Amino acid sequence: MAGHSHWAGIKHKKAANDAKRGKVWSKCAKNIMLAAKNGGSNIQFNLKLAYAVEAAKETNMPKDRIEYAIKKGAGEIEGVIFEELMYEGFGPANVGYIIEVLTDNRHRTAPEMKKLFEKAGGKLGTPGSVKFGFQYKGMFAVKKEGTDENKVMEIALDAGAENMEDDGEYFSVTCAAADHHTVKTALLAAGLQLEADEIAWIPNTFVDISEHEAEKVERFKEAIEDHDDVQNVYTNHSVVTA
Repeated sequence: MAGHSHWAGIKHKKAANDAKRGKVWSKCAKNIMLAAKNGGSNIQFNLKLAYAVEAAKETNMPKDRIEYAIKKGAGEIEGVIFEELMYEGFGPANVGYIIEVLTDNRHRTAPEMKKLFEKAGGKLGTPGSVKFGFQYKGMFAVKKEGTDENKVMEIALDAGAENMEDDGEYFSVTCAAADHHTVKTALLAAGLQLEADEIAWIPNTFVDISEHEAEKVERFKEAIEDHDDVQNVYTNHSVVTA
């Protein structure tokens, strides 16, 4: 990943302005409900729910809304049923997109995704057409301040991490998705500060695009993220400056 910082602009990634806060909370609530539906309402025994609640707290979602979403997902309160879907496609500059969705109506969401791609001059792909070029990994951005590379590497690798790189302002640690919780626990127990952590689709290779093309790519990505059913969007592009 040298030269292709996954954490570029990470400080702004999870920030939500007032106009978008309701939409962000809605997406968090869907994620919580699905996790509770599939694994139960006890956070101690439902790791996916624990992650969903943690993500919701990071957006300052009110506690009562979080608790309501858990109860709704667990069936304690009657509500709609959501399902997880994944869409893959190619957008502007032939950049690949993986889109994770939670929807209560796949027959509505699918044509809306297709229309978004076509409007941007792209094309919705078939299952696996983009995903084959990605790996599902746990990732951490560890603050450099107050630590050193050897210490972070030793702690991370001992906990099961696969790799660590100097990513500019951070040390970027990657691990298998199944080891995410174990590695995170070890990093935090050592007193290291995590600027961000997630389980994400990470590209094996990157599509180099120009700064001009990057504007179109980002506009399209924002249009997808603005869709109510979309939870996460992953791409494989890297901007090459002149």
